[in-house]
Amino acid sequence: MIRGVRGATTVTENDELQILSNTKSLVEEMVKNNKVKVESISHVFISVTKDLNAGFPAKSLRQIQGWKYVPVMCMTEIDVPNSLKNCIRVMMVVNTDVAQSQIKHVFHNEAIRLRPDLNKAGE
Repeated sequence: MIRGVRGATTVTENDELQILSNTKSLVEEMVKNNKVKVESISHVFISVTKDLNAGFPAKSLRQIQGWKYVPVMCMTEIDVPNSLKNCIRVMMVVNTDVAQSQIKHVFHNEAIRLRPDLNKAGE
């Protein structure tokens, strides 16, 4: 079965190092919490709000051991009025036998308010 694992985080400013660091930390927690093996990752989509353009968050995933061949793509999130700013969203698509209701989605920083009903980090 193919499942999506959601994650999101925010940064305090449009800074490349902060974008890279927060993205890498988020994805590593998504992998850890869901016991994802790199070979089971189909692809990863990363979207950023229009106020973040200092760097490609996907670049940080290349620093993770074994991720050289994982397809990753960045894009701009829809610019909805009054939506959360400085936000990085991740959709990691994985092959897994885990039930959809048991996937542990991860939200950091201000992004916790996006989907508090899905935030199972630390369970």
